[in-house]
Amino acid sequence: MTYGDTTVVDDLSLSVAPGQVTCLLGPSGCGKSTTLRMIAGVERQTSGELWVDGTLICGDDFRILPEDRPIGLMFQDFALFPHLTVAQNVAFGIKVSKAEARDRVQKLLARVGMDGFADTYPHQLSGGEQQRVALARAIAPRPKIMLMDEPFSGLDNRLRDGIRDETLSVLKEEGTAVLLVTHEPDEAMRMADEIALMRDGKIVQRGAPYNIYNAPVDKAAAAFFSDINVIQGVSHGALTETPFGQFLTPGLGDGQAVEIIIRPQHLRIDFDRQGKGPNPTPQEGVPAKGTVKRARFMGRESLIEFEMAFDGSVLTATVPAVFLPKEGTVLWLTMRRDRCFVFAA
Repeated sequence: MTYGDTTVVDDLSLSVAPGQVTCLLGPSGCGKSTTLRMIAGVERQTSGELWVDGTLICGDDFRILPEDRPIGLMFQDFALFPHLTVAQNVAFGIKVSKAEARDRVQKLLARVGMDGFADTYPHQLSGGEQQRVALARAIAPRPKIMLMDEPFSGLDNRLRDGIRDETLSVLKEEGTAVLLVTHEPDEAMRMADEIALMRDGKIVQRGAPYNIYNAPVDKAAAAFFSDINVIQGVSHGALTETPFGQFLTPGLGDGQAVEIIIRPQHLRIDFDRQGKGPNPTPQEGVPAKGTVKRARFMGRESLIEFEMAFDGSVLTATVPAVFLPKEGTVLWLTMRRDRCFVFAA
């Protein structure tokens, strides 16, 4: 998809299975919402094809209008019609007899816990109630695909998790293929069966949440899901020397700059070794000495920043519960090699 000389979505190929939630995840401006608009028919792709259940809905010389596509839409603002009642909102777009539509509306409102609000108007509802009505309206025509553009971002944290889980439960029961857009990694991890990580209009990695988190394709992918520590090195003979010992770096030529990535929760404070000096272990390698710069309690964990003795760089570790060492405290750190990611710099 291009606008003038600017390519917004580039060579994107994606499929979503019935009853599966696929999440388009990425920073603002990476092309997520444009992808949804192309699928919905609001924007027409510059080239390529869109298929639904084996039927071509849009190609270079053919296009089914948005209102005729078997696709449902849910957006941030719910987009309910203010002059229609809840029942009338849900019935909008159902192309069956009045009796069948009435029965479908009653069943859907009961399913989303809004069966007592049929004659209520949207302005009389809370945000969470409006979300439930928007869901009922979106699935009423039995779409094969549901497109969701950050539909929960307008809800406060107390409501969000419950309504989000209820929404996905209903969609899965309906057997609807769901394509969800978000820029929040936590939301994607919680909701998705599969994540497609986007950057600069391309899908750079795709897989189950566990796999994409634990096997990032590059440093930027690792950093998108959590804070990271970066240790610099240079590869020689498929080995890179670091203050934490040698790391295997196969496939990298001599003199190649290397970045070793480890998340703060996998950087371990070795309390048993204090005052005993370095003592390498096969799994954790050589311990390295650091001096506490700052310690903060974050609720579920404590975050400690260390100035490392070997080069003055700053590494961050997290410890469950409360651990607040004083500034200037010297501690030894180790890092598990099976929790590190090695990339060419």
